[in-house]
Amino acid sequence: MEPLWLQWAKQIQAISQAGLAYSKDIYDLERFEMLRTLSVDILKRYTDAESERIRELFASETGYATPKVDVRGVVFEGDKILLVQERLDGAWSLPGGWADIGLSPKEVAVKEVREESGLDVKPVRLLGILDKKFHGHPPSPWHIYKIFILCESIGGRMGAGMETLQVGLFERDQLPELSAQRNTKAQIERMFELRDLPGEVLCD
Repeated sequence: MEPLWLQWAKQIQAISQAGLAYSKDIYDLERFEMLRTLSVDILKRYTDAESERIRELFASETGYATPKVDVRGVVFEGDKILLVQERLDGAWSLPGGWADIGLSPKEVAVKEVREESGLDVKPVRLLGILDKKFHGHPPSPWHIYKIFILCESIGGRMGAGMETLQVGLFERDQLPELSAQRNTKAQIERMFELRDLPGEVLCD
C-alpha cells in the first residue's frame, strides 16, 4: 500500500490540475497553482526527484487528471518467461510501457514486445489489471493501472531495442534483478500461475 503522503500529494495534484484547467477566476487559478506547488514540495521532500523535474511532469498534464496506463506483454517459451534489461536502471522487466493514444491495449503489447525484444507476437488473453499502489512499487508521482497481456511468439528475432540492453528467458526460480518501478517478483510469479488458468480469448 502506498504511504499516505504519496496518496495526498497525488490527490492535491489532481485537484490543482482540474482547477487550472476549468477555473476562470484569476484568484482561484492562483490558489490552484499554489496547490500544485505544494504537491511538488511534498514529492521533493520524500523522493530523490528534483523539484523542477516533478514540476515539468505535472505541468505537462492538462485537463481532468486520470490514472496512467502501463501495458506489459507476457511471453513464455516453455517454462521460461521473456524479460528485457532496461537501459534506464539496468534491471529487468516484462516488455511494455505507457499506453499510446489510438492503440488498444493488445496493440500496445504487440508494439512494445517488438520494440524492446525483437519478437513478433500475437495477443492471446488478458491476464490481469492491477493498481500499482497495492503492489510494493517505489513511490511514483502518478496513479497507474498496470495491464498484463499474455502473448504468443510468432516470429521475429530476439535482440535488444533502443530502450533495452539485453533480452533473456528466465525460469521462475532464477529471475534476475527486477526493475521495481515496472514489475515486482510477486507479479512475475503470478504471471506463471495465471498463464495456465482457463480464460477467454482477448477481444478488441
